Amino acid sequence: MRVKLFGLVASVLLAVTVGHAQTVDPTPTPKPAVIDDDGKVVKISTSIIQIDVTVTDNRGKVITDLRRDEVEIYENGVKQDINGFSFVANLQPAKEKEKKVDKKDPKANIPEPPLVLRPDQVRRTIALVVDDLTLSFESTAHVRRALKRFVDTQMLDGDLVGIIRTGAGIGALQQFTSNKQQLYAAIERVKWNASGRGRFGSFDPSEPTMAERNRAQGDGFTSDQDIRREKQFNQDASDFRESVFTTGTLGALKYIVGNMGELPGRKSVILFSDGFQILPGSRGGVGSTNNLREDAGGFGSGNAGLASRTIDFMRELVDVANRKSVIFYTIDARGLETTSITAQDTFADPTLLDPSALQSMQSISTDRGAELFDTQQGLVYLAKQTGGLAYYNQNDIGNGIDKALDDQSFYLVAYEPGQESFDPSVRKFNKLSVKVLRKDTKVRHRSGFFVTEKKDEEEKIRVDVSTPTKIMRALTSPFAVNGINVKLNALMGYSERQGYYVHSFLHINTKDMHFTKMPNGNYQAVFDVLAISYGDNGVPVDKNVVTGTMNFRPDQYQKLLEEGFSYTFRFPVKKPGAYQMRVAIFDRGNKEVGSANQFVEIPNLKKTGIALSGIVLENITEHAWNQMISSGSQALANTSGANAKADPLQDTSLRQFKRGTVLRYGVEVYNAKLVPGQAQIRLQTRVFHDRQKVFEGEERRLDVASQPGVKEPVFTDAVSLGRNLLPGDYVLQVIVTDGLAKEKKRLATQYVQFEVIE
Repeated sequence: MRVKLFGLVASVLLAVTVGHAQTVDPTPTPKPAVIDDDGKVVKISTSIIQIDVTVTDNRGKVITDLRRDEVEIYENGVKQDINGFSFVANLQPAKEKEKKVDKKDPKANIPEPPLVLRPDQVRRTIALVVDDLTLSFESTAHVRRALKRFVDTQMLDGDLVGIIRTGAGIGALQQFTSNKQQLYAAIERVKWNASGRGRFGSFDPSEPTMAERNRAQGDGFTSDQDIRREKQFNQDASDFRESVFTTGTLGALKYIVGNMGELPGRKSVILFSDGFQILPGSRGGVGSTNNLREDAGGFGSGNAGLASRTIDFMRELVDVANRKSVIFYTIDARGLETTSITAQDTFADPTLLDPSALQSMQSISTDRGAELFDTQQGLVYLAKQTGGLAYYNQNDIGNGIDKALDDQSFYLVAYEPGQESFDPSVRKFNKLSVKVLRKDTKVRHRSGFFVTEKKDEEEKIRVDVSTPTKIMRALTSPFAVNGINVKLNALMGYSERQGYYVHSFLHINTKDMHFTKMPNGNYQAVFDVLAISYGDNGVPVDKNVVTGTMNFRPDQYQKLLEEGFSYTFRFPVKKPGAYQMRVAIFDRGNKEVGSANQFVEIPNLKKTGIALSGIVLENITEHAWNQMISSGSQALANTSGANAKADPLQDTSLRQFKRGTVLRYGVEVYNAKLVPGQAQIRLQTRVFHDRQKVFEGEERRLDVASQPGVKEPVFTDAVSLGRNLLPGDYVLQVIVTDGLAKEKKRLATQYVQFEVIE
């Protein structure tokens, strides 16, 4: 299938070589493993229990030199034999000296293209969860600043990060990425959620009840019992409302953690919240979170039901987190709070002539202190039960993130329990404890693991083979699912007639698909393709569903297996913004699934300056290139033959090129100042390999006169892929400058990833 690719023009003026890229030698990322005494890796089976154990001294510094014989692990009070023990060091490298930036250089602030991580390159998986169901207006502003600081200064290469709001849709889970631009877009969506608690500050302002107002007005009929009864009614209603938000938060966290289990690296959730009560109405009962089941029975009939529901959610969340080896670091976004009376509080009798008014004022600070304690205990319990840290009563939220990121050195301890540990008829929960024999040490680890009925696991397996479930799992994974190898290249575009759109180029490796030989000798495959675009709020915007049948003659079939097949589709975009494009294919023959995803940002052309479309690619041989240069024409690029064959559809979708060939590309330029005879549009090419710049070409000026009357001119150039290039992943970056535009609107950049093969 052929397509018109933004009308690539004939002029390709410059060929450059980037052979010196061979000096960049990527280093594979080591993965944590359990090592036995002989230095051999222990294979972890389903009957092996492995836990992360953090050991610090009295000053909170991680101890790095423990021996196996200094550690003991107990299951339900019974000592276990350790058969795997290793230390995983802090994964943060020493900070490099900051490069000097020439402030006079307008290109100094152009961001480098992001490094797209493969699963084996991920060192840390971090979910920054914003609990916008509980955050007040004030806390939300603090959290936004902390998130920006994290992306600016604390995020490292090898970090896979998601910024997720508990009040957003499930599509928000798909924001796990190493792309900082994508994370900045997610931060822009972090706003005060009026549908949550709806508070402006940490506490609701105090207001008199109707009974208190009546007494203050001297009705003579309102008794102390009437006031207590109304306050209790209001408190029960408040507890119910709080329990709704709490279960909403815990339910969202459970969904997030459940999907993080399959992600690589050290998995952490950093939760920003104004806290939540595990036991509604407890009002400061010290130690109330130690035994959730027993405490649930200490309330009235109404509150007991709320407590039971919240406890069930908390237990399920901790269970899933411990099963998936996800550690919680909880941060109280309220900071250091005062519980005293403020100007927002009102009273029925501000003159304090009514004794009940004075009593009400005195109880405000006590009640707020109890509420603060209770809501913090929910954060403390969640962190403690999963082996993490709780950060509260501190104003510097960024420092809380620092502590969580520094807490990345731990011991992997493994043992093999008996069969009764997995028998739900013996016990539902297995408690774990770890003792360190060295003096003056503190130990943190997950509390234990629940036993799941086997029929539940069998049900999951049974459901998982269905077509919709497998496709949706593939669509919600932050990594490509490679049952069928699929590559996606989604390009931003705009035209006056069509408006904004995303043009997606898809390549499918047919070697991974099942073809049935038909009676007539042809080969046939039946498949389903689902493409969905998600907005930056995690809500699906558009979708494309195709059920296809491929039927090929034997001679066509062999060629199809060798080259795969490509096709394109367009999604119209109603408004600018950040979008996630996700595509999954399901082969009905072998039940395999493949998926791919890409982040696309659509600029607002009414507000921005110069902008670029996505990059279209075309790969040709050196022989064809030389003929084009000598003839001054691109005609050979579209002729047949071994030395001149070009397929822009295949090249733009697959993005896989051999060394010793020439890579041509084209982009459309939007919002350029196209003054006849005065236009100053210049283009520059950069090539990166493993975040290292291996080539930077000279600037070229766009010949506007060659495209008269065109509002969105096309800019093309070419890069020669040297024969001594290292095979691997590369990024082509295009920078365009408009010399006539205002300083803040004269630069635009676009990039595309590609692979160099032998």
